[in-house]
Amino acid sequence: MRDCSSVSYCVGTLGTHTEIKRVAEEKVTLPCHHQLGLSETDTLDIEWLLTNNEGGQKEVITYSSRRVYSNFSEEQKGRVAFASNFLAGDASLQIEPLKPSDEGRYTCKVKNSGRYMWSYVILKVLVRPSKPKCELEGELTEGSDLTLQCESSSGTKPIVYYWQRIREKEGEDEHLPPKATVDFNNPGRVLLQNLTMSFSGLYQCTAGNEAGKESCVVRVTVQYVQSIGMVAGAVTGIVAGALLIFLLVWLVIRRKDKKRYEEEERPNEIREDAEAPKARLVKPSTSSSGSRSSRSGSSSTRSTANSASRSQRTMSTEAATQPGLATQAFSLVGPEVRCSEPKKVHHTILTKAETTPSTIPSQSRAFQTV
Repeated sequence: MRDCSSVSYCVGTLGTHTEIKRVAEEKVTLPCHHQLGLSETDTLDIEWLLTNNEGGQKEVITYSSRRVYSNFSEEQKGRVAFASNFLAGDASLQIEPLKPSDEGRYTCKVKNSGRYMWSYVILKVLVRPSKPKCELEGELTEGSDLTLQCESSSGTKPIVYYWQRIREKEGEDEHLPPKATVDFNNPGRVLLQNLTMSFSGLYQCTAGNEAGKESCVVRVTVQYVQSIGMVAGAVTGIVAGALLIFLLVWLVIRRKDKKRYEEEERPNEIREDAEAPKARLVKPSTSSSGSRSSRSGSSSTRSTANSASRSQRTMSTEAATQPGLATQAFSLVGPEVRCSEPKKVHHTILTKAETTPSTIPSQSRAFQTV
């Protein structure tokens, strides 16, 4: 006889053997019924034993000499007890909460007055899948291939994985795209080939087993190839513009520094091509001034004439030394000094001037310095 009342609880009885499946963290009752203690309770002995999947055996709970013993290990302490009145014939075992280590073959042995009874219960503890982790492998660009990866780190095997799309708008399909391929060796992997913009959206992976199911969600956003190029171009343009602005600012600052340096150094420069200060030549007054001077006194007239005669003789001597040149006296007027180029005088003129000095008025030979 086999009875399955729910997804998480299934009981099958094969003679004296019973199989029970329960989810971890829940409560379970392992049945054991007898009629050996109804007449004599003083000699009644009840013992529950567990043989785990590795073959090891240990005591779970016992009744002997009118006492119950249940604290045989720290792992089971406080979690095991008789479910009902074991003296009245119901020696069922209750475990709460279940742990994966409680899985195994349980033996209920009842002894009274030399009579024995055994019953066996196989307990399977189911563990729900842990929350899976959704990942993307590949490039999210048009024309590329993308792999959806989903895996739970724990849970009772086998774990079944199922991928589907989540409808975000009306009219969207919940099924995977037509070009999606499931990896049968690893059902948690789905390959999306030749991506297009229609592949964008939310994808959900569900991991499930007999104990329950968990799911995770991942978003796929397919990018247009040209948009990526535009973004890269924009970034490059911004960087180039920033470099250009920096270069312009640097050039302006350098130019200002150079101009300031030139202004500071300009007063200290000596120009070789600058003209020498010019002297203004002023000739003395006409012969009237000479006559006026002679009327002032005979002594001053004679001294002036003598000075002029000496000057003329000196100039004639220099001219004789340099026959091609004749210097002309000049006077300095004002703060500036102006120079005039010496005029060339013919040698015959200088000779004539030497021979006839008395015929030339002395006032015309003298120069006045102002």
